[in-house]
Amino acid sequence: MEFVADFHIHSKYSRATSRDMDVEHIAEWAKLKGITLMGTGDFTHHLWLEELKSKLEPTGKGLFVHKGIHFILSAEISSIYSKNNRTYRIHNLILAPSFKSVDAINRALGAVGNLASDGRPILGLDASELARIVFDIDENCMLIPGHIWTPWFSLFGSNSGFDRIEDCFEASTPKIFALETGLSSDPAMNWRLSALDRFALVSNSDSHSPSKIGREANIFDCEMDYSVIRDALRTKDKKKFLYTIEFFPEEGKYHYDGHRLCGVSLPPEESRKNNNRCPKCKKPLTIGVMNRVSQLADREAGFVPENVIPFKNLIPLDEIIADVKQVGKASVGVGKEYMQILARLGTEFDILTKVPQEELNKSINPKVAEAIARVRAGHVKVEPGYDGEYGKISIFGIDEQKTAGEEQMSLF
Repeated sequence: MEFVADFHIHSKYSRATSRDMDVEHIAEWAKLKGITLMGTGDFTHHLWLEELKSKLEPTGKGLFVHKGIHFILSAEISSIYSKNNRTYRIHNLILAPSFKSVDAINRALGAVGNLASDGRPILGLDASELARIVFDIDENCMLIPGHIWTPWFSLFGSNSGFDRIEDCFEASTPKIFALETGLSSDPAMNWRLSALDRFALVSNSDSHSPSKIGREANIFDCEMDYSVIRDALRTKDKKKFLYTIEFFPEEGKYHYDGHRLCGVSLPPEESRKNNNRCPKCKKPLTIGVMNRVSQLADREAGFVPENVIPFKNLIPLDEIIADVKQVGKASVGVGKEYMQILARLGTEFDILTKVPQEELNKSINPKVAEAIARVRAGHVKVEPGYDGEYGKISIFGIDEQKTAGEEQMSLF
């Protein structure tokens, strides 16, 4: 059975998260998107855990279900700690096969810090110790380092992380077999590091609102069973773990180097010319993902190792519609057209990846159909994100956008 999985989201109990991030809204949006398996997020938070226990039905295969949508128990832990006279800030995703394991993990972590303070708790816990605790409780749990290149909170982050995974997780390193690439990098960038060849590269939305779930995701073809999914990731089984859905990495908010306050965005070579300082105010630049990958890479860009899981770069449908209309994606018109397209053609993932182009051309706004075709072919223009600013993506040039706007006015 082929299905879409998004393992990493947050609940309404996390900071800066929509109040609609509850079980009902997550399941509702998963159906619209075409996602079969969702992470629960935030299982460390006592109020959210109560909601999960009351609303999710166990399948008997390490997963849970609510109104036809399957869930896998997940949480993200922020570890901020000192080691070898340096401060590290690492985010890790934990996946567990049972509430029994979750309860044991929460008891252990609750002895370290306050789990009730936030859906994504901040603990002064060494990442290697976190891994030891989790695997000692249940060796079938999965620990996946989150958005591994993000400058401020990640395994390889330029301001927060390590140069080698072994230095972070020490004795537990062999038990870790998957890494989350994050919005600002795609698998091809990670392929430049031979040290990452053994890991499955997963992609998730890290969503804080229901409409953004699935903006990155994983496509499987296997039984809906925790142990089968875990094994597909552990062995990088290309017959079961088919591909990932990715942002165009330039759209992520830490792709380039930069200084947001001065509006400065630079590719790595320009940063080096400026000694990694802002050319306007001379303060240190935030070193982005592209630069950090090149620092640690032992291969040239474009290298493809053996036995890699492929990927597809996509743009969410609401962003495509917004680009055609030249309005914000939160506008009423975008939401209305989004729902109309889904009513005609099915789920968002089917529309973006599977519905034949001829069918799109017949059934929806021709300009939107053409935009989807361009995205499928990778013909987009991106102004890279930097220092916390999302990249600006466009599918049509300025002249084409004017034409699209005039056509929209005539249509309505």
